[in-house]
Amino acid sequence: MTFDELKLAEPLLRAVKAEGYTTPTPIQTQAIPPALAGRDVLGCAQTGTGKTAAFALPILHRLSEGRPAPAAHGRPIRALILTPTRELASQIVESFQAYGKFTSLTWAVIFGGVGQNAQEQALRRGVDVLVATPGRLLDLMSQKLVSYKALEVFVLDEADRMLDMGFIHDVKKVIAAIPAKRQTLFFSATMPPEIQALSKGILKDPAKVEVVPQSTTAEKVEQRLYFVEREQKRHLLVHLLGDTSIRRALVFTRTKHGANRVTRQLEAARITAEAIHGNKSQNARERALDSFKDGSCRVLVATDIAARGIDIEGITHVINFDLPNIPESYVHRIGRTGRAGAAGTALSFCDTEERAYLKDIERTIRRHVPVVADHPFRSGSGAPTPSVLGAAQGQSAQGGQRSEGGQRHGGGQRPQGGSQRRGGGGQRHGESRRDGAEAHGPRGDGQRRRRGGRGRPGGQGGEARQSQGQHRGTDGRGAPSAAPASAAPRPPPARTSPKWL
Repeated sequence: MTFDELKLAEPLLRAVKAEGYTTPTPIQTQAIPPALAGRDVLGCAQTGTGKTAAFALPILHRLSEGRPAPAAHGRPIRALILTPTRELASQIVESFQAYGKFTSLTWAVIFGGVGQNAQEQALRRGVDVLVATPGRLLDLMSQKLVSYKALEVFVLDEADRMLDMGFIHDVKKVIAAIPAKRQTLFFSATMPPEIQALSKGILKDPAKVEVVPQSTTAEKVEQRLYFVEREQKRHLLVHLLGDTSIRRALVFTRTKHGANRVTRQLEAARITAEAIHGNKSQNARERALDSFKDGSCRVLVATDIAARGIDIEGITHVINFDLPNIPESYVHRIGRTGRAGAAGTALSFCDTEERAYLKDIERTIRRHVPVVADHPFRSGSGAPTPSVLGAAQGQSAQGGQRSEGGQRHGGGQRPQGGSQRRGGGGQRHGESRRDGAEAHGPRGDGQRRRRGGRGRPGGQGGEARQSQGQHRGTDGRGAPSAAPASAAPRPPPARTSPKWL
């Protein structure tokens, strides 16, 4: 199928061709026709599948073909797109600019972390399409600056991340304020029970679109696992970046402080790196993204919340410096590479205390991540000799040869020796919250705290783990062994695979 066969308005087809696209992606092929017909759509698709165009094109078609209702001041808001982070909001409005450039429609984006004067002026002038994050939108609604009287289409994007970040209550407040008679397009990468319940409450006879099974990883992403002690992770990272085939790497940490620390360590090793997280100003975040896009920065270090929705072409590697404590975040993370059918590589570091996270991840993706056993910083191998570490840093600084860590070993072997169990209890200093919000920094869009409510199903409501003492051994393969059985807290109930509606 081609875009011409989708029967889009001529200005949209012209814009799509100007962007260099001729063939729609699977999510676009399945979602655009029912959306054009005015039906509600329930889409389960990973990021990087082209889902932004899957809702942007039908919205632009509908609004350009129809006539807006008269408004007392300026243009009325006819389409509202609600998204969890400012980065994703900015990218969505860029898509509307690209696809709608030959129409007379207008759009605006509003999010927290910046002054509201420009956003307020845009709303007073009137816009056809409004892209927003929940927190700032509710603030402006409370000031009577937003009217939904002419709203025709509502899009809820990244619904599962809204849940992770504690935005669901805010989302429900927005839904309660918009007209009941509307078209709703609902997209989520995964379908946990809470998201299924929300979709049933706001969708009417939706067309169901499922492109990638829930909680599965992109097929063209090669995954590798490195067992390494926590204090050796930074040395392993520098060692791996000595491989010149890692042209553009996105490195994930669990905390904002961790992202800053890793960035400083890479800069000390003469590797260009930038950090992006909730404590950075919007201008600083945009500068970091721009330098990463244009290649002046080789490594972008990010937290899960800050990186959500980042859609940058040419990311060759995703590196999980810290394993995520929410299994679905692993799927989202490695989905940053291997996009649009391209190949990609995901490298994950696992220390002794992260074995429980690894077990949850492998259960969620329903496969074992192949282990790279032969690398100089593997668990149980002891601290590297100065010559080894110096060689690793030297290779990194000069481009170097392919590192040993880049070779694939031990494919398909299951990490053995048991795993440490998670306990309930409080939050450890410097770690991210289990609900996806970061532990430190000002409250705002992208790091809003969960209000009331229960934790995620499957025992995910509290802190991911407790300290298991200082026991660190190996299982004979260089992987860390389990903590003593007597010290292990009770395991959480087994997770169940999400069921399709």
